[in-house]
Amino acid sequence: MEHVSHLPAASASSAGKAAGPCQYLTFSLEGQIFGIGILHVKEIIEYGSLTEIPMMPPSIRGVINLRGAVVPVIDLAARFGGEPTGVGRRTCIIIIEQPEEDGCRDMGVVVDAVNEVIDIPLSDMTPPPGFGARVRTDFIDGMGRVGGRFIIILNVPRVLSVEEMALLDGLGQGALPEGGRS
Repeated sequence: MEHVSHLPAASASSAGKAAGPCQYLTFSLEGQIFGIGILHVKEIIEYGSLTEIPMMPPSIRGVINLRGAVVPVIDLAARFGGEPTGVGRRTCIIIIEQPEEDGCRDMGVVVDAVNEVIDIPLSDMTPPPGFGARVRTDFIDGMGRVGGRFIIILNVPRVLSVEEMALLDGLGQGALPEGGRS
């Protein structure tokens, strides 16, 4: 797996919104442009060999070995209810630090292509749409206006909730949530 870029990692305390413009890493997925707060991004790597894990939800593509650490890789297209991402020349994995109670966990997300890091002033941010998006509105932190177009800013903790992905997969296979009745 070839290393493409290394970006500064976020600490759980630095993930809050600043008074000035915020920086976002933008990427393409199924023809749409999305953004992730740069403080969540640890690095970007070339798409390489993944180890598939049996019985995982469709949105969990597998795991990679990242310098000796096992890192789960999420397929965002499948997570958003679409078809799994096809692997192309520009397909890559964004490694994201996900804050947890006992520290941080690295997770990878497969995207069609990484575009650029951009600044979006808070004055150019709007709330998520109530309807019409191809992505669940609770996955969206806001919409950033950049050059006459909108960039969908993702709510990283919500999108990467492994517990929710496992629950949805269990419901899809006929399992009931804890405490449920048949």
